[in-house]
Amino acid sequence: MGAATEQRSFSEIVSLFGGPVREFRKPPPDSPFSGGREAGQITDDSGQMVRMAQALIESNGALTVEGVVQQLLRWADDPEAFRRFAGPTTRAAIEELRKGTDPRVVGRQGRLTSLGTSNGAAMRIAPAGLVHPGDPEGAVRDAVTMCLPTHATQLAFSGACAVAAGIARALTAEADVYAVVQAAFWGARRGEELGRREGRVVAGPSVLRRMEIAVALAARGRDLIETIQEIHAHVGSGLHIAEAVPAAIGIFVAAGGDPMQAIIGGVNIGDDTDTVAIIAGSMAGALRGFRAVPKELYEYVERANTLHLGEVARGLTAVAQRGQDTRVGTDKRR
Repeated sequence: MGAATEQRSFSEIVSLFGGPVREFRKPPPDSPFSGGREAGQITDDSGQMVRMAQALIESNGALTVEGVVQQLLRWADDPEAFRRFAGPTTRAAIEELRKGTDPRVVGRQGRLTSLGTSNGAAMRIAPAGLVHPGDPEGAVRDAVTMCLPTHATQLAFSGACAVAAGIARALTAEADVYAVVQAAFWGARRGEELGRREGRVVAGPSVLRRMEIAVALAARGRDLIETIQEIHAHVGSGLHIAEAVPAAIGIFVAAGGDPMQAIIGGVNIGDDTDTVAIIAGSMAGALRGFRAVPKELYEYVERANTLHLGEVARGLTAVAQRGQDTRVGTDKRR
C-alpha cells in the first residue's frame, strides 16, 4: 500500500489521492521506485522479508550468515526488484557479496555514516520475531544475524532488534501495546550493545531516544492522522533507521495496536512510507493476529504478487514450534 505514497509528503498524498490512502492504489507514473507498477505489488521491504522467512525455514531455525546471504542474493537476482528498489546500503553490500567478499566483513565496511544505517535492516526483520514467540533474546539473536552482511552498525542493530523483540513479545497471550513497546525499548538497548561490540560504531541519533519521543507523541495524540504529522515533524519517517523505526513504533501506539490503522498511519506519514508501514503493520499484526487483517486485502496481495504467504506462514510456525519444544526440553533438564 505504501508503494503509491513513497517519497511524497503528507500534504502531497492528500492532494494527489483526494485524502489519506486507505486502500491499494496504483502508484502514479512519477513515483520514484514504483512508477509503472500495479496496485498491491510489493516493494523491496516485503520481498526481502519473505526471503528472510525462507532463510529461517530452510535452516530449520538454525539461521546462519551464509543462509541470509544466499537469500539476499536470490532476491537481488530479480533484476526488476534490484534495479528499482535496492537501497544504498543493500546495493553496495550485494555488489560486494557477489564478488565473494566475506559477509562478516561487508556489513562493517566504509566510513560513511550513511552506510549501514538505513532502515533496510528493520524492514525485513519481522521473521526473526515471529519464530521466537515470548523469546525476545532469541529474536535479537536472529535479527543480528540478518543484519550482519549488510547493516553491521550499532544503529542498525538497535532498530532491527527493537522490532524483532517487540514482535516476539507481541506473540504472547498476555501481550498488549504497552508490553510490546517495552520489549521494543529493551531490544533497542540490547541491539545497540551488540552493535558496539560486534559491528561498526557510527555517528548518528539514538534509535531508542527517538523511539521514546515518538511514543510520547503518540500517547498524547488525539487522532491517527494528526499524530502521524506530529511524529513526522519531530522524528521523521525517512531512510535513516533512527527515523523509520521510531516513527513506526509511534504509529503502532497511535493505532492502538490495530494492524490496519497501523498500516494506514505508515502509508500516509510521508517519505519512506512502505518501510514505516511494514514495520508498524508487522508489530500490530503479531499482536492482533491474522484475523485482524481483512481477508480481501490478503487475497489482493496474493493475486498481485504470488507470494504463497500461506506456505511461508506454515513454515515459520513449524520453526517456532520446534524452537519452543527445544526450550521446554532444555528447561526440564535444568
